[in-house]
Formats: sequence, structure tokens, C-alpha cells
Amino acid sequence: MEIKSAQYLISSPKVEFCPQPDRSEYAFIGRSNVGKSSLINMLCNKKELAKISSSPGKTQLINHFEINSGKSLGWFLVDLPGYGFAVVSQKKRKTWGIMIENYIQRRKNLINLFVLVDSRHSPQQIDIDFINQLGQWAIPFSVVFTKSDKNKPAATVRNVKAFMQRLASTWVELPKYFVTSALKKEGRKEILDLIHQLNKQANALGK
Repeated sequence: MEIKSAQYLISSPKVEFCPQPDRSEYAFIGRSNVGKSSLINMLCNKKELAKISSSPGKTQLINHFEINSGKSLGWFLVDLPGYGFAVVSQKKRKTWGIMIENYIQRRKNLINLFVLVDSRHSPQQIDIDFINQLGQWAIPFSVVFTKSDKNKPAATVRNVKAFMQRLASTWVELPKYFVTSALKKEGRKEILDLIHQLNKQANALGK
């Protein structure tokens, strides 16, 4: 699958204000400063689609992008606020948490949630906890390891293996995962191929 066009649609403070759920939707989330905006721009092949910032916590709303990949209806890509560290008040973090939880559990056209994990680091408990929570909510998801170009290849392999082994201690079936680099466009084809397959399945089921 190749994306023909991608454009910003709307930013919503609550799931109730999101666009009509009339097409397949794929959301991206991860710890603050995990490289989410860079990954979204790489996937869409549009450098300034999602705003990139050196300061964590800049994404504060549910951001929808309208994607055209050659199908008449297209699909939505969603940029969610990061979890974990951000230079904001505790009250604001709690508000974000409620907003994200409501979106994830109530957005009925959400086909898959892509959870971004920084491949430069050993497994972080906050990522493991978030993924385990998705299991309790029965949310379909995939893991995307980011910034592989900023690490030695052997270190990336080691960190990815360690992370998946941690998940294996609590999960019977491990999720799909991708190793990516926004700079080298690594993982782009694989992620878009998955979205294409999921779109086909959703269309066949009339979702």
C-alpha cells in the first residue's frame, strides 16, 4: 500500500468530539519524546504533517489525519498524546490519561493501536504496564520500536529481544512488532502493509 495523500483534519479534547467513525482508524501512542511525530511523517511521506518538538508533551489532543491510499473512503490516522514524562502539571497528566483511556475504549472504529517504544533503551516498566492494560481492555495493538538508527544494530536487537521476552512472561500470544527508523524509512512498508491487510478485513466485515 502507498499513501497518496494525507492531511490534518481536527484536534479533539474528548472522544465525543472526534470525527464520525465512518472508516477504519489507526492510532499511534507512546511515551513522550519517543519519536511519534517523526514516525507518522515518515509513514505518510510528508515531513511536516505531524508537528515535531524537542520538548515532551506537545501533543495534548486527539489529532486526526485523513489518509487516502487509493480507496474511495480512505482511513483515519490518529496521533495521541504521549504517556509518561511531560513538563505539565499532575492535574493535566490526569486529564490526558482520562482522555486517552476514553478514546481507546470507546472509539468503535479503532482497528489497531500502534504502541511506540524507544529501541535505544532496555524494557521500561511504564511501557510494559500500558501494554498489559491494553490486554485487560481487549484492545488490538502492535508494538513499534523507534529510533533504530540512533543505536548500534546489536544493541537494538538486544533491547527488542529483552522487551518481547518481558511480554512473554504475561502474554500467551505475542503481538506483532516492527523495528523502525524515521530517518532511514525502516519499517515503513511493513506497517503500511499491515494497515492495508486490516483495512481489507474491516471492509470485508462491513466495519
